Amino acid sequence: MALQTQGQLSVPTPRRPWPRWLNRNVFAMGLTSFLGDAGYEMATVLLPGFFAVLGLPAAALGTIEGVADATSSFVKLGAGWLSDRLGHRKTIAVAGYFLSGTSKALFAFAYNWPLILAGRVIAWFGRGIRGPLRDAMLAESVPAQTRGKAFGFHRAGDTAGAIIGPLIGVALLSYLGPHSVDPSRPFRIAFLLTLIPGLASVVTFAALVHETRKPGSRTSLWASVGTLPRPFGRFLLGVGIFGAGDYSHTLMILAATQLLAPQRGVTRAAAIAGLLYVLHNVLYALTAYPIGALSDKRGRRGLLSVGYALGAIVALGFAAAFWSRRADILFIAFLFMLAGAFVAIQDALEGAMTADLVPEISKRGVAYGVTGSVNGVGDLISSAIVGIVWSIYSPILAFAYAAVMMASGAIAIQWVR
Repeated sequence: MALQTQGQLSVPTPRRPWPRWLNRNVFAMGLTSFLGDAGYEMATVLLPGFFAVLGLPAAALGTIEGVADATSSFVKLGAGWLSDRLGHRKTIAVAGYFLSGTSKALFAFAYNWPLILAGRVIAWFGRGIRGPLRDAMLAESVPAQTRGKAFGFHRAGDTAGAIIGPLIGVALLSYLGPHSVDPSRPFRIAFLLTLIPGLASVVTFAALVHETRKPGSRTSLWASVGTLPRPFGRFLLGVGIFGAGDYSHTLMILAATQLLAPQRGVTRAAAIAGLLYVLHNVLYALTAYPIGALSDKRGRRGLLSVGYALGAIVALGFAAAFWSRRADILFIAFLFMLAGAFVAIQDALEGAMTADLVPEISKRGVAYGVTGSVNGVGDLISSAIVGIVWSIYSPILAFAYAAVMMASGAIAIQWVR
């Protein structure tokens, strides 16, 4: 508290309070996601390079991401409904953060894809538990008219961790790589180190996030889903169509690695692709809060449609890069920047729109669970199809398919009222 001097008296000047939307819960959840994503993205940015070092195909990576997304999607639906039924969410969310924060260390012991699949599934099982519960708690922590700001701030904090994590991973790879006879050793050390931010995220959420328990609901899972508003169903249709083309971004990192490898070698290409992913996350962090704040004033549907259209442009760009067979690093960097912007729009506005379209707090958990499930099923379809088409036919066709589905989702979301 600052002091102002009037004559010989020191009069305390009251602190300016934080804006109403930036309260303890919003800040704590942002910090938790910062730590959690630092560990998660540290592993994510290195995984495609690890696949390349082990000689594993793109189809295996796409299938792993798809299966993990599908697991997460079904868990989200059950976890959201269970939290509505119990009347509290925090304890379950902490368990989810623990699973997602520790499972990536399993990658350090992998020599083929099954153990990587196991670690990824456990991580996404935890993400599936925590995601809808955290979003419901976030929506309940702020007034409706500032919901976009809260979700935008949270996504920005989330992605700040996604900037730090890949930077640490790339630094470890660059430092340890020249000194390692085994090219997989730097990757394995980095995967083990993800335990530090992962466990820190568990402690932060458990210690700082406050929850007021509410009476539980006795409605069954399917009855709860059936009572969700009709406009929310139209919203889910657009989300699902877009999601069927929204491939995992590990495939985007793999694309950059493959495009750059002929000129720079696999290890160096993987490190450059990791730095490009950091650039992606910087754009995400810079975009998320302004988009959320703008949506509070201008509405969310049109902005979300623009974000979906940007996703289609990015997919077309990667198809063009493979078609031209030119590893233009500036063009690839531009695509990563556009990808960061569209993911920020998607993540900030899908979460806020779910709360807008489902005003009853007692149904928010299952609503976020359904949104997550639709996204997860879409991710399963997109990652599997893009990975398989990439391996059997060509990456050009794989990314062209993704572009068509994303553009269709941008059109479908315009039907939401």
